[in-house]
Formats: sequence, structure tokens, C-alpha cells
Amino acid sequence: MVEINPAKAQDVWKDIGEHVSFEVLELTREDQAAAQAGIQEFADRSQAIIRSMRIRSAQDSLKVSIGFSNEAWEYLFPNADKPKELETFTGVSGPEYSMPATKGDIFLHVRAKTEATVYEVVTQYRRFLKDFTTVLDETKGFRYFEGRAIIGFIDGTEAPEVQDAAEYAIIGDEDPEFINGSYAFAQKWIHDMDFWNNQATETQEKAVGREKFTDLELEDDDKFKNAHNVASKYEPDGEEQKIVRMNVPFSDPAQDKTGTYFIGYSRHWEVTKHMLENMVDQSDYLLTFSTLLTGQVYFVPSRDMLADIADGKLNA
Repeated sequence: MVEINPAKAQDVWKDIGEHVSFEVLELTREDQAAAQAGIQEFADRSQAIIRSMRIRSAQDSLKVSIGFSNEAWEYLFPNADKPKELETFTGVSGPEYSMPATKGDIFLHVRAKTEATVYEVVTQYRRFLKDFTTVLDETKGFRYFEGRAIIGFIDGTEAPEVQDAAEYAIIGDEDPEFINGSYAFAQKWIHDMDFWNNQATETQEKAVGREKFTDLELEDDDKFKNAHNVASKYEPDGEEQKIVRMNVPFSDPAQDKTGTYFIGYSRHWEVTKHMLENMVDQSDYLLTFSTLLTGQVYFVPSRDMLADIADGKLNA
């Protein structure tokens, strides 16, 4: 039996960082062979850049995850096997709200204690990606007070602690070829902050399902039926399934856009997918004052598999 080894995974743990950059890139698809060669070099260089930056800015706690969409995997590695649950997200819809699917081939999640380190990593990565990709979206996030979400509540209370996260975040022996990889779901939300801030604290607490100051969970009878921590649960056979989730605040005051970049890492994409379906089926309260802009699932290979990509083994 092949065993999970968290040390071989990319940085799929709950750690928002002080400064964050989410990059979604699209393959130009102009020259497949050139893109394949380019991604091999990038897979090698990306890890060297991480090692270098951890020396140059040792105090900055740099963490990086690199993912590939289903369509990117099929284009870049057409002869390779594919992770069992990797698919193209096509969106989910409920009686009142929906979550869109958007384009995205390569996904970068970079966070550190300083913006300079994040900037340097992203800039160097783009140097090796620019010839065969275009940037679809770049979102700069930040750590809010006390690590709270932009709506003022403690973030990620339901996410497992780092020491317990491996079994929820990392693929295991159910898909041994892709062990220590992870499925990442990235989704960008814009909130009507005027609407939210005009709600009484009691209403906000009922909407989230927790006390705002203490973070204590409310009794079920004290929550709205579509409270976020009710609607977002997935409990097959009465057993709650967990993922590693982070809600990263971002804001562009000049454009009057403030929101949340949601990133969820999971061992099983199906768990995250069911959570999303539950949210729209139950009309999660957060959807009443939010507009969803993006959504796509990516496979985040283990560091060993990145080395195999760099060596051309997936294109053999």
C-alpha cells in the first residue's frame, strides 16, 4: 500500500499568508510541442525559484501551489494517465442562484509575509510561462484583521488543522499514481458590502451560523435555515466531509469591488463539488449579496510528479 506523505505535497495547507496572489492562465494553444517543452522547463524552474526565494527571504514563509485544469492536462500530457476525479467544472445551479464555470488552464497560488516576495515569485514564473500562456485573471489578496473573512467572521473554522489535514487535502492510495496530489477549486466572489454592513450583527450571525466576536457556533434553531455553515456542509451517511478552505479578502476601491477569493483543497473533488451543489440547492445566504465571477477545478501534482513533468516522463 502506498502511503500519503505530506512532505511530498505542494502547499495545500490552510495558511492565508499576509499577501496573496492568485493567477489564472490560459494556454495559447498555438504550438503544442513548444508548450509541452515550456511546461517541462517551468516545472523545473518553479521549484528552483521556490528554493531560492526561501533563502533570499527566509523570514517570509513562502508557500506556492501550481495546478492544471482538465483541459490543460489533456493538451500538455495527452499520452499520460489522468487523476481519477479531474474533470472540467461546468457550473452548478439551484432554484435561485448559480455558480459559473470559467476558463483556466494553469493556476498559481502564491502567498508570503511580504508583497515583495509574492511579486518576485510571480514575476519569475511569468518569465517562463509568457511564451505559451496569457493571463486571464490576477487577484491580489491580503490577510484581514485576526485572519477574518472580509465579511468580518473568523475564516475557515470548519477546515481541519494542519496536523489533521492530510487525509482531507491529499490524494491517497485510492489513486496511487497521483498520490500526494490535491484537487483545488478556485472561485472569485464580489460582495455588496453596503448591503452586508447594513445588516444587524444578529442578522449577520444567523446568516453565517456563528457569533461574530467569539466565533462560537449558534444552536441550529438560532440560525437561518440557509446559514452558510449549514448550506455548505456535505454529510453523506451522516458523516461530515472536510476540505482545506481559505477565504481570502481582496479589494479594489477605485472600481468599488470588494470580495472573497475562495480556494479549497481536497483529496476528493467530489466532496468540494457536493458542497457547492448544496450551497446553491439551499440558497446559501452568502449568495444573496454576492456575485460569482469565476470557478474552475485544478489538479495540484505532488512535488515528485512536478519533477517527472520536468523530466518529460509524462510526455514519453
